[in-house]
Amino acid sequence: MGGNPERKRGWQWVMVTPVVTVFLQGLSRSAAAAIELLGNAFGGIVVSDRFSAYNHLPVMQRQLCWAHLIRDLTAIAERPGVSGEMGRELLALQQQLFVQWHQWKDGTIDWDQLQQNCRPIRQHFEGALQRVVDLGFARKERTPWAQTVRTCHKLLQRKEALWTFLETHGVEPTNNAAVDEVFSAGVRALRQSVIQRKIRDMPSNSHGVQSASGAICRSRLLTVTTSLRQQGRDVWEFLEQAWIAHHRGGVMPSLLPDP
Repeated sequence: MGGNPERKRGWQWVMVTPVVTVFLQGLSRSAAAAIELLGNAFGGIVVSDRFSAYNHLPVMQRQLCWAHLIRDLTAIAERPGVSGEMGRELLALQQQLFVQWHQWKDGTIDWDQLQQNCRPIRQHFEGALQRVVDLGFARKERTPWAQTVRTCHKLLQRKEALWTFLETHGVEPTNNAAVDEVFSAGVRALRQSVIQRKIRDMPSNSHGVQSASGAICRSRLLTVTTSLRQQGRDVWEFLEQAWIAHHRGGVMPSLLPDP
């Protein structure tokens, strides 16, 4: 019903920028959905996990989230044998990397020193990944070691996206809510969206959507309310101005803050 007769699972996408947070709700987790969210002419840099839907972006427009990478490396380190050894080596290099990053953030070192200090760490990290890949595994092997090799191979395929934050000012190495207040706002809104979905079957609290138009409406409301709170603006004042403009033919208020 409502454009979803097969009752497929819906997905909530969220894109967080320093100015606005945009939501998109749909029936797909494909690259097409990511393109719909970002737009065909997107020229910025996306900080994300390794989800394949973002692979359409040029590698120079991506920063792989190190918070997600640390979880991958920890999983490798917890495996037995050579996997564990390589995982611990990669985690140690990651720790060295972020010591330098935090020293730059607190002003202990400058940008040039950051890049110089991180260059050998980057070389050793990529070298460790390559050593794992070179060892390889048997065809159709499904062992923990094979998992390790596959992960390292995927990281090497997009190795340039590991270091965008060291080459472009303003790019963070993670999209972790603990280190990014703006992203935290998006997470709170996304959490609210999830809560609404969970209670959609309650007769007195039906917040779920069952149609394409409902999904558009809900996504736009989340975009507006989250972005306004992010900017410290009054939500009800904005909605009142928008309602008046719609019914009286006036100028719609802008979701972008005044320059």
